[in-house]
Amino acid sequence: MREYLLTAFATLFVTIEPIGLAPIFIALTSGMPEAHRRRVAISASIIAGAVLVGFALFGGPVIEFLGISLPAFRIAGGLLLFWIAFEMIFDLRAERKAAAAQAEQQHGDAASMAAFPLAVPMMAGPAAIAATIITAEAAPSTGAFVLFIAILLGIIAMCLVVFLLATRFDRLLQRTGRIVLSRLFGVVLAALAVQFVADGVKAIVAT
Repeated sequence: MREYLLTAFATLFVTIEPIGLAPIFIALTSGMPEAHRRRVAISASIIAGAVLVGFALFGGPVIEFLGISLPAFRIAGGLLLFWIAFEMIFDLRAERKAAAAQAEQQHGDAASMAAFPLAVPMMAGPAAIAATIITAEAAPSTGAFVLFIAILLGIIAMCLVVFLLATRFDRLLQRTGRIVLSRLFGVVLAALAVQFVADGVKAIVAT
């Protein structure tokens, strides 16, 4: 169980990347009063947490209902995570998210920013959803699944803390620090993605 929980934490932490969300939050909420920024941070965290917990609870049955086997979903999810890792290593993901944040700031309204694009897809994006379903379905026991949900909510809580302290985090890390962390997380995520694909292929061959 310990290995499962460590893998679950690493996968979700690297996929959601709480620290990397700080500059995105700053860009989206630039010019807002502090109280308004706090409400946006809390709302986004609640929405993202609800979305990911929902997929953890019901994602497996849904893909089974659609006739998709878990090994096939593992392979597809692993490939998606590998692409996200590629973007992180070559600093493409941060640029894409920053562009999306800038566009939403210009054309969207502040009230909707918590749901889109901050909660979905910045926090609970396709990669995070795929990682959540795969990891939840791999839980070796009910107790492990409950602890996985706790880990998931803990990472969402970390996102909230990062949002509330976004300016300080951004000043502390600066651009160089963000690039280094993103590339380190990208390498870890690439390795986890390859493991997901390998496990999926192994399961398909075995059946």
